[in-house]
Amino acid sequence: MNAAAHAQYREVQRTAANECIARHSDLVRRIAHHLAARLPASVEVDDLIQAGMMGLIEASRSYDAEQGASFETYASIRIRGSMIDEIRRGDWVPRSVHRRARDAAATIRRLEQASGRTASASEVAEAMEIPLPEYMRLIEDASRGQVLSLESRIEDHGELDTPSTGGPTPQQMLERSQFGAELGKAIALLPEREQLVLSLYYEQELNLKEIGAVLGVSESRVCQIHGQATLRLRGRLKSFESADAGLGDP
Repeated sequence: MNAAAHAQYREVQRTAANECIARHSDLVRRIAHHLAARLPASVEVDDLIQAGMMGLIEASRSYDAEQGASFETYASIRIRGSMIDEIRRGDWVPRSVHRRARDAAATIRRLEQASGRTASASEVAEAMEIPLPEYMRLIEDASRGQVLSLESRIEDHGELDTPSTGGPTPQQMLERSQFGAELGKAIALLPEREQLVLSLYYEQELNLKEIGAVLGVSESRVCQIHGQATLRLRGRLKSFESADAGLGDP
């Protein structure tokens, strides 16, 4: 290929990449706003969008259709990964939040094993010897810390890797299957309101504000319900230490 042909080829590549980026810029914004709705107000949506655009650019350069995944699926993973890296650099989740979340989950587990029923927020607060309003703030902080943990687990453990990685090992598949089955059982035993919030959040992909509108409660209250549910699940799934990382610390 002579110099002129090479330059023309490079220009075609750049044009195609630019068109791809323009066509999927709304995907970046959608992911950024959905992610931001789960995070503290200190995390700027514009920062997430900027990081996500870098992920989209990288995806446009490295995507290989022969690997089987659609571009949107592949790009979504890279976009989220770039946003998570941006959040990690900000180090916005204090270690104290994770430590207190562990304590709360352990307390919930102990109370529910002893009583054989769902522990209320007031019971957990009393057992932890803290005022109820402080406990409610704790579970709200814990809820806002879950998204980084869940997304980090995907990024770090390759659960959404493309086929080029060779896929999970048989042991990993078994562990995930067992954890998924136990998680399903644990969710089914949650109070109805907590089940609904998890369903709207993870399955319907509504953000906290949208869920609040559906339930007729504040965004803060939805965050508390979500936090209580995830801590309850963490306590009930204590035996799955490695899988439990997806419900707790990063």
